[in-house]
Amino acid sequence: MGWFKHWFGTRYYAVLYGHRDEDDARRWVDAILDRWRPASGVALLDLACGRGRHAAFFAEAGLRVTGIDISAASIEEARRNVPNAEFAMHDMREPFRAGTFDAVCCLFTSLGYFDDLEDDKAVLRAVYTALKPGGRFVLDFMNTAKVIRELVTEEHLTRDGIGFALRRTLEEGVLVKHITVQDGPECHRYEERVQALTAEQLEYMALEAGFEVEDRTDGPMPTPFDREHSDRFVLWLRKPRT
Repeated sequence: MGWFKHWFGTRYYAVLYGHRDEDDARRWVDAILDRWRPASGVALLDLACGRGRHAAFFAEAGLRVTGIDISAASIEEARRNVPNAEFAMHDMREPFRAGTFDAVCCLFTSLGYFDDLEDDKAVLRAVYTALKPGGRFVLDFMNTAKVIRELVTEEHLTRDGIGFALRRTLEEGVLVKHITVQDGPECHRYEERVQALTAEQLEYMALEAGFEVEDRTDGPMPTPFDREHSDRFVLWLRKPRT
């Protein structure tokens, strides 16, 4: 099922990315709500929802939230953390409840995990199918051009007493992060592989799936995307009404 199936559900993933805290999630959710101004009770799909970090704030704002993720462990934790939302284990390449949702979000570089770009295109088609006509989709991805230009090849971190050695490489168009975990006497090895999709590729794939582009920003705030300087590439999309 891919590297993500074995890595995302581990406690080490949660420890390594624990700095992506509630304040970060709230900033994203507040910015999305401010831009879209959804009515209370609209249906939102949180794609690759993980442990429900963003879902919690969407639900708190009065949206009917459904989160899907391929990791059973993440879904179990999300259900405990966010009892006022619905969660399901689901492969985001497959259609999910066609024509049900007013909005979909895909945050924290949750695309590009597959070996074949056709799989990523399938994700976009599945989102398009899940949305009602006029529904909106926000896709958050790294600014690949800047990441490659400023790639930190070696990094050593300690979080909660656990050591992480990170080695980053670019291998045939794929950004690979080799992760060695030292937890006391235990040593574990994991890997992250993300297609080095450019902003142009992502936008073309979105248009090919049928979306209209409303905006392109750097992160959740309404700062225009700049290929040279932006940290993130965020596409704000809409499914046409007809």
